[in-house]
Amino acid sequence: MAHRPLLKEDEWHQLMGVPVDEESLIQHYLLDMVDIERINSKRRPENQLGFAVQLCLMRFPGRALQSGEKPPRETVAFIASQLGIDPAAFANYARRDETRREHAVQIQEYLKLSPATRTNQRIALVAGLAAAEKSDNGSAIAQAMVQALREQSVLLPSFRKLDRLGRAARAIARARTNAAVLEGLNEAQLLRVDRLLDYDPQIRQTRFGWLRSHPEASGADNLVALLERLDFVRSLEIDMSCKARIHPDRWKQIVLEGKVTPSWLAADFNANRRRATIAAQIISLSETLTDEAVSMFTKLIGRLFSRAVAKGRQRHIDKRKETNQTLLLFRDTLNALIAASEHKLDAFTVLEETVGWQRLVSAKPSLDAMVTEAEQPALVIAAERYYTMRKYGPQFLETFTFRSGRSRDPLLSAINLLKQLNRKGRRYLPEFFPLNHLGRKERALIMATDKRDRHLYEIATLSALRDRLRSGDIWVNGSTQFRPVGDDFIPKPEFDTKKETGSLQLGVPTDFEAWYGETRRVLDFRLKRLAYRARSNKLEGVRLAGGELIVSPLTSDVPAAADELKWRLNQMLPRIHITDLLAEVNGWVRFSDAFTHLRTQQPVRQTPAIQAAVLADATNMGMLRMAGASSNVTERQIAWARLFHMRPETYRSAQAVITNAHAAHPHSRVWGTGTTSSSDGQFYRAGDRARLRSDVNMHYGREPGGKFYSHLSDQYGYYSILPISPAESEAPYVLDGLLDHETNLQIGEHYTDTGGASDHVFGLFCLLPDKRFAPRLRDLKGRKFHTIEDAGGYPYLRHHIGHRVNIPLIRDNWSDLLHLAASLNERVVAPSSILKKLSASPRASQLARALRDLGRLERTLFMIEWYSDPALRRRCQGGLNKGEAAHKLKRAVFFHERGEIRDRSFDSQAFRASGLNLVVSAIVYWNTVYLARCVTQLRMDGVDIPDELLKHVSPISWEHINLTGIYTWRDDYPEPGLFRELRKATSGINWAA
Repeated sequence: MAHRPLLKEDEWHQLMGVPVDEESLIQHYLLDMVDIERINSKRRPENQLGFAVQLCLMRFPGRALQSGEKPPRETVAFIASQLGIDPAAFANYARRDETRREHAVQIQEYLKLSPATRTNQRIALVAGLAAAEKSDNGSAIAQAMVQALREQSVLLPSFRKLDRLGRAARAIARARTNAAVLEGLNEAQLLRVDRLLDYDPQIRQTRFGWLRSHPEASGADNLVALLERLDFVRSLEIDMSCKARIHPDRWKQIVLEGKVTPSWLAADFNANRRRATIAAQIISLSETLTDEAVSMFTKLIGRLFSRAVAKGRQRHIDKRKETNQTLLLFRDTLNALIAASEHKLDAFTVLEETVGWQRLVSAKPSLDAMVTEAEQPALVIAAERYYTMRKYGPQFLETFTFRSGRSRDPLLSAINLLKQLNRKGRRYLPEFFPLNHLGRKERALIMATDKRDRHLYEIATLSALRDRLRSGDIWVNGSTQFRPVGDDFIPKPEFDTKKETGSLQLGVPTDFEAWYGETRRVLDFRLKRLAYRARSNKLEGVRLAGGELIVSPLTSDVPAAADELKWRLNQMLPRIHITDLLAEVNGWVRFSDAFTHLRTQQPVRQTPAIQAAVLADATNMGMLRMAGASSNVTERQIAWARLFHMRPETYRSAQAVITNAHAAHPHSRVWGTGTTSSSDGQFYRAGDRARLRSDVNMHYGREPGGKFYSHLSDQYGYYSILPISPAESEAPYVLDGLLDHETNLQIGEHYTDTGGASDHVFGLFCLLPDKRFAPRLRDLKGRKFHTIEDAGGYPYLRHHIGHRVNIPLIRDNWSDLLHLAASLNERVVAPSSILKKLSASPRASQLARALRDLGRLERTLFMIEWYSDPALRRRCQGGLNKGEAAHKLKRAVFFHERGEIRDRSFDSQAFRASGLNLVVSAIVYWNTVYLARCVTQLRMDGVDIPDELLKHVSPISWEHINLTGIYTWRDDYPEPGLFRELRKATSGINWAA
């Protein structure tokens, strides 16, 4: 079997090739006087030029000129110009090959170079091995070897020899990694690992498959199933510390390989590779199952209380008839007493005659029940489902070891007490038990009776555990998600060093007093200026009425002629099938090359297969239905591409390729500069099995579903998308997309609607460099300005002034705020992870409150500018309108299964979202290219189309694109400079220059 090369031949030529661009030529091929003197010692011009070319090639890239080799014309011309020789003379060089070899020997002596010996090659092999221990990336390995050879002042061997050395280094690195994973495992443990691939009739599959097919929908039985799998993983006794012996990148790769490898394929691996792959999966599954079990527990407890609240409300609704009857009885009684008082009659006599004493007495039990139910707190109603909680509660507590940063934490004492009671089977609480972890109301309910209600105590304790797990106050051994907030930051010594050297690169100075002095001055001045302009009626679109600032709605700035132009341009766009559109865009930018193989890092061989897999995600069809609808791509090809080429990082890289190409197209500048963007969530209903794991947000109705939260530049270029729960706030995810993308976009100003705004987000934007947050706040009039100075200094804004900012709190936590911002800026942790922890605890930490107050200051400055600057309001409105308009295109592409999310796992939903973003971006780019051609054609025909009008014609139309039908995939691309004819809908393809 032929070995797959480390790099393709053209990639080797690129690495060891001769530079042709001016900057590289100047850097490497400028000749000095000594060089020219040596060159001029040769007799004929062709020999002088040939000698000079060989001299330059041995300097860089560091190899000899091969027999018959013709260097690039640009290179020869650059060298010849320095010698005053005609470049055509090189064609006559070395007609005798002995001349070339003689010159090569002389140049080696002159440059003190020598051919690579075995010793040199061994050093290159070691360098390649060091790179291969990080990953299988062939380019990184080759570069490391080439660099090592250059440092030894030796000539580079042929790329075929380097390729053999690189493959050897990669093979050794893989073997070492496998050995490191298996180190310390005895024969019995290795045998248990092997048996994981055996069919188990009890579960009707292999244990390896059973472990990886864990349930994800939140439910008591599913949580028990997760805990059972976690217990099984722990019973294998795999040494978790082996992870520390392997480079993080290499560890990530071996885990990903195991994750996508089916059981039948793993069985074909050699023994060491098979065992190491499975062992690494076991270690990764231990962390994954821990995170998912704790996450499911927090969801179940949260759902328990949300349902309790809903149940309490429903009881009030169900009792509405009895409540009305009781109110009527109270009205009649009150009227009788008033009549008796006015006519000076006996009250009881009148009451008996008009209402009836017996009627009043008989209503008392019903009234007592109503009062009791009205006073029932959520904890009491939640305790009604105590025995449902008992299905998973005791086992959950027993499975995990909880830790806290507080010494003698009463919550940990309560958990240990519950564990002891569960082990001993006791149903009642002891005489003394910890209560300080609960609130005053909860303690009162538990202590209301002499029995000390065990049900209420256990439910309340688990609720407190949930809150503190989410906030990071309590963490779990073995979890990567539920750990202290500080563990997600860059190491403290590293932060202190960067702070002292001034290399944090944040949006605020490291010295608090410097920041405070400037912010205090700016805030005071802008508040006073706003007050002056408001009372002088100098704010455009804003008026002061009754002491309140009122912003007038924006009027549309889209001219009527824009609709006519849009219709005319869209009619000129060629009709095209989505398969051809993807193939053409891929021919322009080669986004498919970003989907590299997980193990070899090579581009995909079957380009139609990767395009079909992307469209299967984008249209919500899935691999099986896409294969059935495709005429020339099989399910096996699509599945292989999906397993080994499609990952979150390759999707991001492919997205960046298209978005960068779109941003570089001249026509995209009609819509914006690529420096502003917006983000918004789009809701999709959940169907089939996905309903079980999806959440409900009453804003979208009673149907469960999910959200795709995406970021869009002002040029209509998507650069990020995330699947999130509709029940959670969008605000924590605003910065995720801004910080974690691979495009060339430099976003300076970002817009969201109210759902994406929070004081914590404002605070982080303030701390991060070159980022400005500009949300459209729906309840702007109800939001207050937060000041540093006394509110009395702004009398005309008194209705808008809220609490003063706690400056001492910010001062005391300034270093921690900088530490947080530096960690986000260096991408060591996702902003959403931190923000959700900071906002989860009912008792906010010092860091959370300091960030909130910092955000209040930043929000105040933003609100002042919002009132003062109509251009800002219009920019924000325009940016959000672009995102909302693009949602229609996404809805049209995501058409299969009635546009419902059917995937249960988060990873599958993430693939759907990424595929949707990629296909929509391809459509936008294709439309942009052809809109530019349409505009050029119209202008050539004498039609005046100003850019001011053209900016209102967006590239998100799809009426000319056939999204459905039989998919025929092409592997050929149009030649550069050829495009489809405009104004024609043809059955074939007519290319026009």
